Amino acid sequence: MTIPADSHGPGVLRAPPLPSGRTPLKPDFPDGLPPLPEIHSEQLRIQVFTHRSFYARPTHVFEDMPDDPSPDNEMLEHLGDTVLSLVVTSLVRELFPCLRVGPSTKIRALVVGNPTLAWISVQYRLPERLRMHPAQAITLRASTNIQADLFESFVGGAYLDRGLDVIKSWLDPLLRPYLTDAYRIVRVQHGLSPEPEPPNPVALAYPSIGGASPPMLSENDMGSPGVPTPTWSIPPPPRIPGNVGHLSLFNQHLQQQCKSIEWVYSDSLGEGTKTTPIWVVRAMVEGECLGRGRGSTKKAARNEAAKEGLLALGIYVSAPEGLFPA
Repeated sequence: MTIPADSHGPGVLRAPPLPSGRTPLKPDFPDGLPPLPEIHSEQLRIQVFTHRSFYARPTHVFEDMPDDPSPDNEMLEHLGDTVLSLVVTSLVRELFPCLRVGPSTKIRALVVGNPTLAWISVQYRLPERLRMHPAQAITLRASTNIQADLFESFVGGAYLDRGLDVIKSWLDPLLRPYLTDAYRIVRVQHGLSPEPEPPNPVALAYPSIGGASPPMLSENDMGSPGVPTPTWSIPPPPRIPGNVGHLSLFNQHLQQQCKSIEWVYSDSLGEGTKTTPIWVVRAMVEGECLGRGRGSTKKAARNEAAKEGLLALGIYVSAPEGLFPA
């Protein structure tokens, strides 16, 4: 990946690799990263790139004197972290408006985590401009945490100098590819395909009621010009996905046959992550595996295994006609 030249370096430069650690997101930017916004205030520009080791001020002080505030970039870093979270959260809402809070939080954490921010910082060559104590220069410039903190400091300084609109016009095109990559990663962590499935045609036909049953029509409306003839019964059937209820039905048939079932989760090792586990289960009946299933919860995995188990017992459960595929 290459970046366009900034005001402090000629030509196009390929950034050095990040230090070892967690893997950062690295989307492609064929035309280079969006240019950094210029910080007009010289005082802010200097403070952005000043590490606290440069002045070696004591760290145990509760509050600086009004006439002698700390000249390093820690306060700008703190501010930039907040601004960055605001921009990323707003972008997630814009790009994926139906995303639930849990996955949204994981996506944001991947984008604003130190490995990714450090990678962006190196791409912009920000660590080359860092002012620090000479004895710690090599260590600090190579630190993932310091590189990420420096990017947050730049965001905070640019926000104070130029305002939120300028920051968003820079960060929006910069972070969109990172959010798209993070979205795919989190989908896989939840046991889904990287790309979302096409929307349900019924949900598209009635978006305002979020998946509820189609609106009722009076008898006088039936067959009127411009009024479609309903194909559902009155009252309409409930919208129940075809995979709901397999587990209880499976258990019911086994009880009728006086058979017991053992759920074996030994296949779950190595699946998913610590924060988003994927459960893999086998439905063992009298030593025979009647079905296998996987899901983000044990119950969801058992339900999928029960679906196969019902087929093994010769029982087929169809979905409501016209709403869900069989």
